[in-house]
Amino acid sequence: MVKIRLKRIGTKKNPFYRVVVADSRFPRDGRFIEEIGMYDPQSNPSRFEIDMDKANAWIAKGAQCTETVRALIKKHTATEE
Repeated sequence: MVKIRLKRIGTKKNPFYRVVVADSRFPRDGRFIEEIGMYDPQSNPSRFEIDMDKANAWIAKGAQCTETVRALIKKHTATEE
């Protein structure tokens, strides 16, 4: 199963994440199919950027978002309107 999830690339006590499309069998920070965004929880306010066209294309192909990514997308789209 393909999932849209976060991949941690930040250092210790300084998290930074990339939003990636990956097979659910691969480890969290392992191999991925495509990078479609980023999330920086340390900045004030936290930054979240995602290519919604790519995300919607992957969802149409059957990819599922994790709960965290789903919440971030919901929050992101609510602030853009």
